[in-house]
Amino acid sequence: MTLKPRLFGALVAVAAFTVSAVVATPSLAQTSVYPSKPVRVIVPVPAGGAADMMARMVAAHLQAKWGQPFVVDNRPGAGSSLGMDVVARAAPDGYTIGLGNIAANAINPAVRPSAFPYQPVKDFAAISMVGATPLILVVNAEKVPSRTLPDFIKFLKANPDKLSYGSSGVGSSLHLGMELMLLRTGTKMIHIPYKGSAPMVADLIGGQTEASMDAATTSMPHVQTGKLRALGVSSKERAFFAPDVPPIADVIPGFNMQPWHGMMAPAGTPKAIVDKLSEEIQAFLRTPDAEAKLRAAGVVRIGSSARDFAQAMEEEFETYKKVVKDAGIKPE
Repeated sequence: MTLKPRLFGALVAVAAFTVSAVVATPSLAQTSVYPSKPVRVIVPVPAGGAADMMARMVAAHLQAKWGQPFVVDNRPGAGSSLGMDVVARAAPDGYTIGLGNIAANAINPAVRPSAFPYQPVKDFAAISMVGATPLILVVNAEKVPSRTLPDFIKFLKANPDKLSYGSSGVGSSLHLGMELMLLRTGTKMIHIPYKGSAPMVADLIGGQTEASMDAATTSMPHVQTGKLRALGVSSKERAFFAPDVPPIADVIPGFNMQPWHGMMAPAGTPKAIVDKLSEEIQAFLRTPDAEAKLRAAGVVRIGSSARDFAQAMEEEFETYKKVVKDAGIKPE
């Protein structure tokens, strides 16, 4: 029997629809019952501390909500890149997720691009940015007469490369945060890298350096005693832990430099699973209990959508690539 062309075309269309429906059905079914087994949550830092706390509180909520274990697996090392490489290489099925951060997914790959086994943005599916920890621009209260950021910028322009600032190391968020401010204002200071924040703050208080873009947890106690003076916070809005300190963005429009942490999955994870995780995490972060825990650790709640987080990751990486290039930063 010979089929007429119109009938043959209709049969082909029906067959194609049937095949695509069969192929799509398992994926939809898998998503609707997700999670159906334990989920591994990679945390690329040691246990303890604000980042680990964020991952554990999110994991505990998802486990209670969906009745499957969300098992935290701390994989510290190499500036968080070891743990995030585990996430990048995992099967994209939603059963391995991780807590990415500004170091592993923006700054370190910008400073040391050849040393990274993964693409910091393309190899991950953004789920939700959980929280951020704005930095504080502080100066030695005795050595720097400036009481406001505009005055400090004028002071730097009158004294190029005569003042120094400390950071917790080359390529750290403290380093790039200050370099971003210097680039945006056309000012120059000498960078003194330290092995961690504690010795850096000690020398700042002692007058061996004049300024720093530091974590609030280490600098604010000294601001309160008057040894340091806070001139600005690195977030776009005032921070709850320093309500009297204006944002740097009030003087440098668009300035925003906050170490952040966010949940992400391997690239290729089904969008339905990513969205399901994102929506539940966002809902949890809006609860008073979640915000209280974050604030207690000095963390500003974010709770972004998957789409907004993906866009922020791309923008962050591009920003720090430019800072590294324009400031001539070389890895140690």
